[in-house]
Amino acid sequence: MATVAKTEGIKAFSATHDWESADYEPTLPVSEMSNPLTRNIDRAPASSIVKMLQACDAQMFQEKSGAAYERLLSDQVAKSLMEVAKRVQLILKNPQDSLIVLSGCGTSGRLAFFITSGFNRELRRLNHSAVCSYIIAGGDRALFSSQEATEDDPISGALSLKKVSEGKKRVLFIGISCGLSAPFVAGQLDFCLQHPDVYTPVLVGFNPTHQARNEPIPGCTFTFHSVVTKMRELAKMQKAFLINPVLGPEAISGSSRMKGGSATKILLEVVFSAAHAANFSRTPITYNGILQHMRSYGKVLDITYSQTEGIAALMEAAGRSLQCGRGLCYLSWGFLGLLGLIDASECKPTFGADYKDIQGFVGGGCKELGSKEGDLNLMGAESGIAHIDFLHNVLPCLTDKDTVLLLYSHSDDVDEVAKLARRVREKTSNMHAVYHQTDGDTAAQQGEINKLCSSTLNFIWPQATPASMGLQHMWELSTKLVLNAVSTGAHILKGKVYQNYMIDLQVTNSKLYCRATCLLQRLSGHPKSLCEEALLKAIYQVDKLTEDIMTCNLTTHTHTARKVKKVVPLALVCLLTGYSIKEAQSHLEQKPIVREAVEACLREQTLFSGSL
Repeated sequence: MATVAKTEGIKAFSATHDWESADYEPTLPVSEMSNPLTRNIDRAPASSIVKMLQACDAQMFQEKSGAAYERLLSDQVAKSLMEVAKRVQLILKNPQDSLIVLSGCGTSGRLAFFITSGFNRELRRLNHSAVCSYIIAGGDRALFSSQEATEDDPISGALSLKKVSEGKKRVLFIGISCGLSAPFVAGQLDFCLQHPDVYTPVLVGFNPTHQARNEPIPGCTFTFHSVVTKMRELAKMQKAFLINPVLGPEAISGSSRMKGGSATKILLEVVFSAAHAANFSRTPITYNGILQHMRSYGKVLDITYSQTEGIAALMEAAGRSLQCGRGLCYLSWGFLGLLGLIDASECKPTFGADYKDIQGFVGGGCKELGSKEGDLNLMGAESGIAHIDFLHNVLPCLTDKDTVLLLYSHSDDVDEVAKLARRVREKTSNMHAVYHQTDGDTAAQQGEINKLCSSTLNFIWPQATPASMGLQHMWELSTKLVLNAVSTGAHILKGKVYQNYMIDLQVTNSKLYCRATCLLQRLSGHPKSLCEEALLKAIYQVDKLTEDIMTCNLTTHTHTARKVKKVVPLALVCLLTGYSIKEAQSHLEQKPIVREAVEACLREQTLFSGSL
């Protein structure tokens, strides 16, 4: 069985890039396609999973030659980044009555907070006034817990932008929507278009503009597509900007937390770094400078994935913990900790995970990170994110079945790392570390920490030159890639992925409802109407839909779906087998790995028909 899995993993890894052909999943935008490289990732061993993820991430940096779409390193993308960087520089030069606002939903909103916080921190270090603000759909609660429903509210988006920029005479608004689909962001962009004397809108996303979502938004006269069309016209006069390279399908279909999140971080850091250098170091913003900076991020991928075996070992450890009902904890310091918190928070909507499955903790918690709303009460006392919360709520219950991952660099207080590592080691031997250092600069305590840990991924980075990207950005992207790989791989090993689809996603907003319906179509081969019917039966836990259910609006459906587990797996088993909801639930309880449950059901039906 292991040989078969390994062979399938290699076959998927070596698949051609046929996602660009016109007849490959033609009804889907690129961000929702399945990636041919990962078609059987759910049956691959950890080592092959890491190689598949590496191949998918490498797609971001493929040169355009012969490609159907603009890419990350394409001419138009570099030119757009230059122009936006110049707008940022103008605000840095004359910050009075000016503001830069980054906004998004889910992962995009979390990265808006992450990038804004880092840029403002650097400005304050130079005694310059902070010029950035962030907006995330659902407010600061959404930074570390899922608040997916707010994504569907364009009015809330517009009002939040109006509030944060009140009194400003010049606002550069950067809206992030990986699939060009979030109504919350569409509402903000439309608000900018209505007030061109104040706002210059920038849209960051990863589909070609003709694939922007064109479904009506309740209560609005615009769609995301119509907003993008207007922006495309204004872009010709540089009154709006579109940054929309196509990255290729995600490793797990639609999981924009991965490539979409990484590319968002890369693009916006290139913009802000170029503007910062122009304003404070008198370094001109040039086309070649932008491209060189972008390519340097590609080298981060090479350094990170050079430790494939170590990442695979971490993935296996985390997978074993999840398989036996235990958890994975990220213990971190500084802004690497924020990446741990973000990764942990994304697992609930993506994989239907419990918040205790993967948890993140960072030094002083929210106060250290600088969120606008301060110390957040996310989900009760158990959900604190400071190290003290870990010590009180998690450490006493730790066993060797749990996995603990330390995330730090040589610029952190390594004495504190060693102190906490000693306490964790008293409870579990299943402790690992991800450690970043520059060439020749190792903390004295590192040897002790290595002995306390079962494994250490030690990333050694070349000393940054003034013209290159900052080390901090290297460490951050590398950490994000490792954590995405570990948490995704762990959930794959737990059985939360079917082929390369996130089968157990939460259906908590219109985007996820549409994604779930399309997924059922692809996996069952049944028409859309039948798939939507099966989805609603799973949401409401009934075998027959009543008129009341059929006449409910989408908001009611998604609100109800939040309380139900395994909605999409239930619907899929029912579609493929004709089982009732209770029968399907029984099979999924017996075999929690969805692909195994479906195959067992189909075998059972074949045996039953053969006996008649």
